[in-house]
Amino acid sequence: MTPTTRRSALAFIGAAAAAGLAPPALAQTQPRPAFGYDDVVARAAERAATAYQPPSTTLPAGLANLTYDGYRDIRFRKSEALLGGPFTMEMFHPGFLYTRLVRLNIVRDGVAEPVPYEASLFDYGHNTFNPPLPRDLGYAGFRLHAPLNRPDVQDELIVFLGASYFRFLGRGQRYGLSARGIAVGSGEPNEEFPEFREFWVQEPAAGDQSAMIWALLDGPSLAGAYQFIVTPGEFTTVEVTATLYARREVPRLGIAPLTSMFYVSENDRRFKDDFRPEVHDSDGLLVHTGGGEWLWRPLRNPATPRISSFADVNPRGFGLMQRDRAFEHYEDLEARYDLRPSYFVETIGDWGEGRVELVELPAPDETYDNIGAFWVRNEPVRPGQPLKVAYRISARNDGSELHGGGQVFHTFQTAPRAHGVRDAPVRPDARRFIVDFTGGELPYYLPAAKEVQLAPSVTGGRIIGTFLVPHEQAKGFRAGIDVAVEPGKTADIRAFLRAGDRALTETWTFPWAP
Repeated sequence: MTPTTRRSALAFIGAAAAAGLAPPALAQTQPRPAFGYDDVVARAAERAATAYQPPSTTLPAGLANLTYDGYRDIRFRKSEALLGGPFTMEMFHPGFLYTRLVRLNIVRDGVAEPVPYEASLFDYGHNTFNPPLPRDLGYAGFRLHAPLNRPDVQDELIVFLGASYFRFLGRGQRYGLSARGIAVGSGEPNEEFPEFREFWVQEPAAGDQSAMIWALLDGPSLAGAYQFIVTPGEFTTVEVTATLYARREVPRLGIAPLTSMFYVSENDRRFKDDFRPEVHDSDGLLVHTGGGEWLWRPLRNPATPRISSFADVNPRGFGLMQRDRAFEHYEDLEARYDLRPSYFVETIGDWGEGRVELVELPAPDETYDNIGAFWVRNEPVRPGQPLKVAYRISARNDGSELHGGGQVFHTFQTAPRAHGVRDAPVRPDARRFIVDFTGGELPYYLPAAKEVQLAPSVTGGRIIGTFLVPHEQAKGFRAGIDVAVEPGKTADIRAFLRAGDRALTETWTFPWAP
């Protein structure tokens, strides 16, 4: 495939030379350094040293008033895709919800060359614009394609569109949750949404297996430089390096934030007027602590906003997972929630003391991204103290390959009484939680089930009964925990399976108030 900066980039180079911006003699004797991450870091530092200037959101009326269907009718012409080698690049047209424009550049032979807006790159479908769109309009974002699912087809790989959001896919997956560059005050009334204002995409060589992207982030509280190394595969990975500069003190900065949707599931059935048994992009938070413990926290759609914290030192990783992959648990032929990816963040380097925070907001339907997860340092981010952070995000399926122990498969809750006994008294201050564990060494222990013990604990309440039985269908065990809580209090329940002193499973944890 021919490397492309296309005619617009060639015109830019010719114009720059004609204007005397790059004298040939100087270029021969003093070649400029290749553009790279350090250049973006310098720009972020300069940006943070000045007052924040919000970007313009003014678009021509024809674009600003586009409907959802009208915007979908604008398509990038596949024949005009940029880059070369194993990756191709397409741009998103501004309009509808996407009113903020970003600058795009291609880095070729170490030189950053702008990608000017050209209306001819798009098929506008049934849309007509009078007056015509301005020639210097710009773009809303971009996406990369690569041979992800088969070697002879360019599949969509990663998308950068809107604020600091990006989404990417592993093999056989459909888009679901999103990652973000940073989160400032997530779940609070005055949450900020810093934006990627400019991107630089490295033109790949024919043999490159990864795509390199740099981005400049800006927002009221901070500016930052980002490097993304995107490697497609069964579990596509995005390695992120960021340097952040605060304009003012940020006490609660969400690092490596993930955003998802949870509406209804087996453990939360408040909404019943829907033929689909479950509706969610993610069903649980998975945490790998600095001490090596694996925690599983099922997600909820709460009646009021909730923030849960998991204190740690140098965490190894965390992620929002779509662990349930059974189509019949969703019955949605269009959304295919069973194919949505899980994103797991693996930390790189020393992250210090802090906490993984889980934000759960009420959602009246499935159109709301009401779930957030990220790392918060105990120390605030202050002006004059740049924060450097690195991590790797991978697009997983159920995540069973992340650790070799048993995993939580299902979480249910019900009244603490025998099934089929309608007249049995039920304590209003008590609840039964049923947890199915599967995987790891649990199949090995099924013939000798008495060797496996349930290890439950609770704070803020008390355990009034438990049971543990083999679950042949899941090749694991089903645990039951009855918990009583005083009115007005919340219990934090934890449980795992063990054989003697050895843990066999991750730790299930769940908050509950009567």
